[in-house]
Formats: sequence, C-alpha cells, structure tokens
Amino acid sequence: MVPGSLESEPIMKKRTARIVRKTRETDITLSVDLDGSGKSDIRTGIGFFDHLLDSLARHSLIDLSIQAKGDLYVDGHHTVEDVGICLGAACGQALADKQGISRFGFAYCPLDEALSRAVVDVSGRGFFIFEPRMPLHRVGEFDGELLIEFLRAFAVHSQMTVHVGILYGANQHHMMESLMKSLARALRMALTVDPREPGIPSTKGVLA
Repeated sequence: MVPGSLESEPIMKKRTARIVRKTRETDITLSVDLDGSGKSDIRTGIGFFDHLLDSLARHSLIDLSIQAKGDLYVDGHHTVEDVGICLGAACGQALADKQGISRFGFAYCPLDEALSRAVVDVSGRGFFIFEPRMPLHRVGEFDGELLIEFLRAFAVHSQMTVHVGILYGANQHHMMESLMKSLARALRMALTVDPREPGIPSTKGVLA
C-alpha cells in the first residue's frame, strides 16, 4: 500500500434485471436482485401462486418484484407460464457471464409430512426434470399442474439445468411449498459468488 493512498475493495457488478413482457394473454413487469435479502412485492391475481413466489424469494434471498395481469377468465396457464418465462429471463440476464458463481446447488426441504428435493446447475443449457412425480391438484385458485409449467419455463429461459422432485407428501399445499422452498435454497447456493472462484466455473471457460 502506498503511504497516503486508500485501499479499496473490488467493485462487484450489480446482478439485477428488469423484464417487461406484453402479449395478447399477459402483461408482466418483473425485476430481480440476485444479491438481495428476500424481499418480495408480488401480484399475479392468483393467491396461492403469489404465496409460492414469495416463498421462493424469501428462501433464495432474491429480491423479487412481479406485477402480472393475465387472462384469468380463461385459466391461470398463460399467467403462470409467462411469469416463469420472465423470471428465467431476468435471472439469466442478471447473471451475465456467470463469473465467480458457485454454479451448482442442491437442497432438501420438508414441510410437515411433505419432502421435496431440488438440484440446480447454472449450466447455460436449459433443461428440466420432475422426478419422482407426484400428482399436483388445485389449491385455492391455483391449478397444481401449472407449477410444473412454471418451473419448466423458468429452467429453459434462465438456461439452467433444474431437477426437482416431491419425494412424498399428502397435503397439496405442503407438497408444492416444500418443492418451491427446495428450489429456492438450491438457487441460493448455486448463485452465490465464491471468492475462491476467479472466473467462469467451467472447464470450457464459458457457461453458454
């Protein structure tokens, strides 16, 4: 250190993104901060879906804002899938070249009698597996099978490899929430910046 000079810490680029998507079916504005504290402001018009997304934000520590209007008079499919598309695209954009990230993440999360697992690779290749499968049914106004459409859209548009499964459970609310919490915790691990990783965590030198 030169006398009289000031030492400075390396400046970390902000890992944030904002996505606006308007179609004949949905109108969505979504923003993420991957280095947040888990704050959320979510309005999709589907109560239980909002609850799941709030849980995702809280346990991943991703700050998440979603304002979505969709053709709910048809059903929730377009809204749920398009939120997945936007969230995936925003995370991919916020990650940029993925320099310094841990890359892999995994978690098991219980909720009372239900237990779920999620494994994530920020690979640059969108791929989704749901296994073992458990039938998902309606909770409130949310059709449970749409959770899989959301997760698939998120995986493809974030360019992540995402393997999830509900190992067992009886209560639909518990099963889906434990699945979302396990994904959140896996993302929290995978997206963390590792100070020992100086570049791209790949033998190829690129994650794309």
